[in-house]
Amino acid sequence: MSLVDRGQRRGVAPASLLLLAALALFWGLAWPAMKIVLDEMPVLGFRVISCAAGAVALLLARLSGEPIRLPLRVLPSLTMVALLNVTLWQICMAFGLALMPAGRASIIAYTMPAFATFFGWLFLHEHLTTARLCGLALSMAGIAILVAPEFGRFIAEPLGMLLMVMAAAAWAGGTVGMKYFRWPFSILQNTGWQFAIGGIPIALSAIAMGSDPHLGALSARAWASLLYVVTFPTLFWFKAVDMLPGSISAIGSLAIPVVGTLSAAVLLGEPLDVFELVALGLVVMGLALVALGPGES
Repeated sequence: MSLVDRGQRRGVAPASLLLLAALALFWGLAWPAMKIVLDEMPVLGFRVISCAAGAVALLLARLSGEPIRLPLRVLPSLTMVALLNVTLWQICMAFGLALMPAGRASIIAYTMPAFATFFGWLFLHEHLTTARLCGLALSMAGIAILVAPEFGRFIAEPLGMLLMVMAAAAWAGGTVGMKYFRWPFSILQNTGWQFAIGGIPIALSAIAMGSDPHLGALSARAWASLLYVVTFPTLFWFKAVDMLPGSISAIGSLAIPVVGTLSAAVLLGEPLDVFELVALGLVVMGLALVALGPGES
């Protein structure tokens, strides 16, 4: 089945479409905002704060009347998914973002559906349609174009890009894990528990390495960016999960790397060359084929 089936396309209300646009805008702007924070705050300290903000989903679930419980039988599977979706994604993405421009990082991060297509075929036995294979090829071609003009530099300093690729793969693995296992609680509780569990290794690492977030030393610009990152994108994600039918929110991810790349150029003064624009176009087309292409027969 494709990420957006025909029934879902017919059933999307105008308010949901506005929410979808807001989701893409707020998540796209989060990329330069995170870059601003990471210029003044250690990666691990920043990620501890991010995980704490994500774990607030449990409080939101409780306030909405849901009983907060974690059956022991799901703890192994939930821990595995949390390590992929939260621990590896948060660490690899943040360190990768600290080592490369925000625009390029956002492009690589949103090759995730291409990895999810492969993992879905491998672990969920999902059918690899022509559209999905083309989406996978286009996304990988986008990464190749980003590397090609600076191949020498990539060979000398490959860590930033490799970390972003690992982040995208971890996010994809966690997404497939969410579909593979059956969960006895809501998506809101699932999200909160994942942040709570996945944040433990990050917090322990931050303590062991003495990674103080230095909140008192942050500039006003960094404070505003930090508050933005831990509130608006997260709140809009929870709202989207609540309002949008099925997985139609995948459409919003089409615009996120576009907004991320363009806003990084405007807000951070990052150069926007033809290679980056072509790579962006390929990744967005690949994502469109995976998200909107015909599903399994």
